[in-house]
Amino acid sequence: MAERIAIAGDGQMALVLAAVAIDAGHAASMWCPLPGQAPQLARERSSARLPELRLPDAVRVTDDAAAAFADATLMVSAIPAQFARATWTRLAAHVPAGAGVVTVTKGVEVGSMQRPTQVLRDVLGARPLVVLSGPTIAHELALHKPAVMVAAGSDDAFARRVQSTFSQPWLRIYTSDDPTGVELAGAAKNVIALAAGMVDGLGLGSNAKSALLARGLAEIVRLGLALGSRAETFFGVAGVGDLATTCFSPEGRNRTLGEAIGRGASLADALHATQSVVEGVETAKALCAVSRELGVQVPIIEAVHRVLFEGLAPGAAVRDLMGRAAGAERIA
Repeated sequence: MAERIAIAGDGQMALVLAAVAIDAGHAASMWCPLPGQAPQLARERSSARLPELRLPDAVRVTDDAAAAFADATLMVSAIPAQFARATWTRLAAHVPAGAGVVTVTKGVEVGSMQRPTQVLRDVLGARPLVVLSGPTIAHELALHKPAVMVAAGSDDAFARRVQSTFSQPWLRIYTSDDPTGVELAGAAKNVIALAAGMVDGLGLGSNAKSALLARGLAEIVRLGLALGSRAETFFGVAGVGDLATTCFSPEGRNRTLGEAIGRGASLADALHATQSVVEGVETAKALCAVSRELGVQVPIIEAVHRVLFEGLAPGAAVRDLMGRAAGAERIA
C-alpha cells in the first residue's frame, strides 16, 4: 500500500525517513518548522546537518502546514521533545482525522514528564501511535549501512504497517507492544551518553566507560519497570543497542557534548558549539523528576543532572559514584 507521508521536522532523522519513504515507493512531504529554511532545502536538496544525503526530488519541501498535511495517510513527528507540544498544537488544525503518527523523538517533556506519544495523544486525540526507535546514527543511515529499528505501539496492526512502510534491504524493523519501554530507552540513553562523553573527556578509559554503560542500563531498567515496561525491551536493539551506539559513536551528539564538558567546557559553551538539539540535556531534568516521584534510585542520571545544572565538576561526580557503598550486582 502506497502511503502519503507528511514529516514534521527537517533534522537528520526527518531527512533520512523522507528519503526512505521515496525509495520505498511512497509519496512524502516535509514541513520545515523554522521560517526561511524550506526554500533553501527545496532548492538545494541537501542540508548541512546531513551532507551525506541528497533529498530526493520527489520529496515536497514546504513551510505551509496545510499543504504538507492535507492529504497525509501517515505522519512522522521528528520534533525535539521540548518543542513537540507547541509545534503539534500549531499543526493540529491541518492534521487529517484518523491519520496515524510515527514519532522518532527521543526525550521526555520537562514539566509534564510525558513521553512523546503521550504528548501527541494530548494534542491530537485518540489515533494510532507508534514510536520508531533504535541504534540509528543518521550519517550511517544516509549511506545505507545496515541498521535495525523497532516500531512499538499498542496497536499491532499499525506497528506492522509502519514496519512495512519503512523497511528497506539495509533497514530491518522489528515490532513491539511495549512503547513505554522503547520510548524510555531512547530518552534515557541520551542522558547516559552525556555521562559516557564526560568519561571520554576526562580520559578515564574503556573500563570505566563500559562499567558506566552497564550500570546506566541497570538504572534505565529500574525506571522502566517502575513505569510498567518489560525488562526484555531494554536488552533489545531499542535499549542496549541504542545505548551502545550513542555512547561509543564519535558522531553521537550527546556523547560529544558530554566529552566537551568533561574537558572543561561549560554547558552553555558546549551547546553553542553544536548545530543540533541535544535531547539528553533537558531529558536529564525530566528523568530526575520522574525517578524522584517514583522513588527509583538513578545515581548516574542524578550525577549528570548535578554536573549540568548544579555546578558539580565531572571529576567530582565520578569520585562520588565510585565512593558509593558496594553490594551485590543487581539489574533491577
